Amino acid sequence: MSSSEIDALIEMMAKLPGLGPRSARRAVLHLIRKRALLLTPLADAMQEVAVTARECLNCGNVSTSDICDICNSEKRATGVLCVVEDVSDLWAMERAEVFDGRYHVLGGTLSALDGVGPEDLSIPRLIDRVTSEGITEVILALNATVDGQTTAHYIADQLEDQVTLTSLAQGVPVGGELDYLDEGTISAALSARKTL
Repeated sequence: MSSSEIDALIEMMAKLPGLGPRSARRAVLHLIRKRALLLTPLADAMQEVAVTARECLNCGNVSTSDICDICNSEKRATGVLCVVEDVSDLWAMERAEVFDGRYHVLGGTLSALDGVGPEDLSIPRLIDRVTSEGITEVILALNATVDGQTTAHYIADQLEDQVTLTSLAQGVPVGGELDYLDEGTISAALSARKTL
């Protein structure tokens, strides 16, 4: 491997969240030193995921099949749907191991400044799912930001009188994002959810 190829790998690694140029250099050097144990298996795994990863057609989760394991699980068909902004929020909820229903990933939040309207998110699909899947409760687990709360109010207006609407309560700080919260905080917030 030439130096330019190593430099290119460092540049690519530095584009990952949480890694800057220094951290990327350290990570690449570690991978090279542990080539057989880490680098080759990592490259193989990344190639496999590049080919097989896709968005779940039902909820928007990332999976290697058209319908993710959560949506396929009969045990998760509880009639409760947890709405999150992004897949990272879904994964944060799953790490907490406190929710046994299904999810719906919006793909972002409403934002007039960025020109993101309801049609740019999966809100129409959410409304369809509430009817077609016999959903009885929708938990709006959106980030406690202005855009997150605007999105929650919009969804609440769209689903008014169709289902019980709840949102995460205590434990989620204003301006906080689910992906950065610990499992205990997420658990407390889910347990203390309230009707909108």
